[in-house]
Amino acid sequence: MRKSAADRFRHLFNRSLLILRHHHHHHPPSPSLTPIPSLSRFRFFSSTSMASDSPFPVTASNINPKVLKCEYAVRGEIVTLAQNLQKDLQANPGSHPFDEIIYCNIGNPQSLGQAPITFFREVLALCDHPTILDKSETQGLFSADSIERAWQIVDQIPGRATGAYSHSQGVKGLRDTIAAGIEERDGFPANSDDIFMTDGASPAVHNMMQLLLRSESDGILCPIPQYPLYSASIALHGGSLVPYYLNEATGWGLEIPELKRQLEAAKSKGINVRALVVINPGNPTGQVLAEENQRDIVEFCKQEGLVLLADEVYQENVYVPEKKFHSFKKVSRSMGYGENDICLVSFQSVSKGYHGECGKRGGYMEVTGFTPEVREQIYKVASVNLCSNISGQILASLVMSPPKVGDESYESFMAEKENILASLARRAKTLEEAFNKLEGVTCNKAEGAMYLFPQIRLPEKAIKAAGTANTAPDAFYCKRLLNATGVVVVPGSGFGQVPGTWHFRCTILPQEDKIPAIVSRLTEFHEKFMDEFRD
Repeated sequence: MRKSAADRFRHLFNRSLLILRHHHHHHPPSPSLTPIPSLSRFRFFSSTSMASDSPFPVTASNINPKVLKCEYAVRGEIVTLAQNLQKDLQANPGSHPFDEIIYCNIGNPQSLGQAPITFFREVLALCDHPTILDKSETQGLFSADSIERAWQIVDQIPGRATGAYSHSQGVKGLRDTIAAGIEERDGFPANSDDIFMTDGASPAVHNMMQLLLRSESDGILCPIPQYPLYSASIALHGGSLVPYYLNEATGWGLEIPELKRQLEAAKSKGINVRALVVINPGNPTGQVLAEENQRDIVEFCKQEGLVLLADEVYQENVYVPEKKFHSFKKVSRSMGYGENDICLVSFQSVSKGYHGECGKRGGYMEVTGFTPEVREQIYKVASVNLCSNISGQILASLVMSPPKVGDESYESFMAEKENILASLARRAKTLEEAFNKLEGVTCNKAEGAMYLFPQIRLPEKAIKAAGTANTAPDAFYCKRLLNATGVVVVPGSGFGQVPGTWHFRCTILPQEDKIPAIVSRLTEFHEKFMDEFRD
């Protein structure tokens, strides 16, 4: 086949470039001669591999250092080990002292057997295949209210197709539904123009970090322990994480004097703190903030000029009768603070709650208190991503507007929802009690969310053995637990903790019939571990 003119030119150009390089290397120009300008002009054609020992042009030493700095513990080293063990079990049954891996590392309910909510899935199915909405058989297979809701949604979607792009903030009708749901929840007005739909809450967090962080001199106040999304996104966007420590002794309390201390410490280092992250209910700690505490937090942000980033993705997950979820939007509005008084971004997701639709990647942020110029920039960034996925958008609208009294699906929907939440509460209680029976382990109550974060007081010999193995003591414990039992938990060092203390995070998500096996495996392992390393 004949070479094209472009190919011939490229070949001749590269050949002449090599000749130039060779000439320049072996015959340096005389001081009286003008150096050949073409070498500096064409330097970008040279391969970076020529300057390193690696045959690859991209290596860990020349990628973006922010990526290297970023870590995400809930899918980190221990999970990789678990996946390898799972492959080994499949290839060689009976090769380990357990017959299955139980993943307690991540809030992924449906992967552990939780069934999706019927009404949500019926509406999704009908929206994805609207041609069946008109068929008579559909009446017998789907509830009347799911059919009606699907018609409403399909009529709002451009081209009546879930495969079409939407407005960059999300389908307007779905945002209207979400705003109405927020208004009903809080008792204060909500505006659909404040809603930005995202593929789960995580991209919304990244969007805000991208907006706020200009350099390492900009900081974000984050709880310790924190959900590693925050440390990871701050690292990726080149900012500084400013830690504030939750008080484990008071049930992971968030204390204003600690916020003030850490803010002043950051300022003394030249860090300009831009925002405060609050996770309520807490991840990994499971606490639910009291409304009075929330008012203090809002006042702190108001006085210090901080953006309040409210991670509220577990708002449906409250397990104790004495606590109730209150959104920061509701709290700030009840204090008389409006659009011009405080910058507030609230995050919500379809992945958590009682629905657990992690794989559908639905979520949103409600953005209030920003100038029109800044809102324009937030919209611009959203438009770069075109739009979030439509199935996730539909689910987010359903989560914020589920069946109402009188709807055909209402009773079955409420039964599914209440059964899931009641079961989660029982599982949390069983695991909490089991942890507190273990030698050297204390575990605060899981008031909400999907996790327990027990503290483990490890023997000095175990800490030394971890040092010899070049790993953190809690990671050492978690690896040993995995290899002995097949139970996957995440070391507290992946979330942050008070120096010198050790924890691990365990989800409450394995199905209820598997909880006794987890408890017995963990109890037996822990007793042997403590005996082995007893001082």
